[in-house]
Amino acid sequence: MRVSWTAVWSSRLVVLAAGVLAVLAFHRAPGTAGFDPSGVTAPFGYFGNLLAAPFARWDSAWYLTIAQIGYDHDPSRTAFFPLYPVLLHWLGFVVGSDLVAGVLISLGSFFVALVVLYRLTRLELGEDLAPVTVMLIAFSPMAFFFSAVYSEGLFLALSVGCIWQARIGRWMWAGVLGGLAAAERNSGVMLLVPIVLLFLYGPREDAVARIRAATESRLARLRPRYRLTPKLGWALLVPAGLAAYVLVLALTTGDGLAPFRSQEVWFRHFAGPLGGIWDGAVAAWDGLRQLLHGPPPPLYFAKAAGDPMAIAGQNLMLFAFLGVGIAAIVGTFRRLPFAYGAYCVAALTLPLSYPVTPRPLISVPRYEVVLFPLFMWGAWWIARRRWTVPAIASGAVLLGLFTAEFATWRFVA
Repeated sequence: MRVSWTAVWSSRLVVLAAGVLAVLAFHRAPGTAGFDPSGVTAPFGYFGNLLAAPFARWDSAWYLTIAQIGYDHDPSRTAFFPLYPVLLHWLGFVVGSDLVAGVLISLGSFFVALVVLYRLTRLELGEDLAPVTVMLIAFSPMAFFFSAVYSEGLFLALSVGCIWQARIGRWMWAGVLGGLAAAERNSGVMLLVPIVLLFLYGPREDAVARIRAATESRLARLRPRYRLTPKLGWALLVPAGLAAYVLVLALTTGDGLAPFRSQEVWFRHFAGPLGGIWDGAVAAWDGLRQLLHGPPPPLYFAKAAGDPMAIAGQNLMLFAFLGVGIAAIVGTFRRLPFAYGAYCVAALTLPLSYPVTPRPLISVPRYEVVLFPLFMWGAWWIARRRWTVPAIASGAVLLGLFTAEFATWRFVA
């Protein structure tokens, strides 16, 4: 509790200071008023809106709008799953502000997530690495999303809690938390993967594994280490969370598949399984070439897409995040139970299979920041090299930089 609370308040102090100072120094980016025409991210006076700047930008406008008026037969809104805006609506009614409610939900969820992550890391990697993991994720470059009016904080709490409950053998609660996560974010249904793998292959705290003979073939070793029992049925609650959202949409709007078709509304296209990796690599190479030599005529960027040189820099940044993420996934497979690495791969499959032109890897850093096994491995990796303080300090600097861009309506992830 103490370590997690320290991580929350100290990292949020960086977020608040960086965001407020950035708005005072650089003001709002020109041409961004259209992203929040109704002003739901700035409902207060000057000072209140200044303090809210690091917490309510970009997708916050969508969540706040859904909390206030619902989906209203708008296909683009259905990409934002309902659990978080429903909680915004309920708590907003109590406190008198949906925006304040969103920050409170995100902060409370973030604190709970860090407490559970501490316990999970202690179980897998030992007591010494638990506080390192907590501080590493709290000061990661994209950690400002955990206190913003975004779904990241709540999803982190639900996903960590889901795997923690599965790890200690509480399968009903693992299914409940996984189902809530599936109703909160499109990648939440992927929690079915680690639940099933932990049940069949472990490690588990509630059962004894089948003893493997030293002479077993590799094929034989693929057989489950634990007996199949009815307890695995609780895992069905995970897809049930997604099914409930689809059913409600079908009954209220007549289009239960709108969340899946909304990818086209957001300019995503299917590029094949994990095809976004290749598209991202090509975009990053083109971005490097443009930054060195300037954009070649004719520009293949649409005018509405923004400044080509800015997009070139963003593509390089996004590819760098992907590269670090892939390295961390490899490390996760090598150091942590197989289920953890499989979950990370499954969760990144959707954004990496549906890239966006001209920024194929858009939002990948947001998808990575909630993949807590990457930070568990990262803590182990930096602790072995005694880089804990430099790594967290570097993360804090980048956290301040990205928060400043976010607070001034400059595109981040």
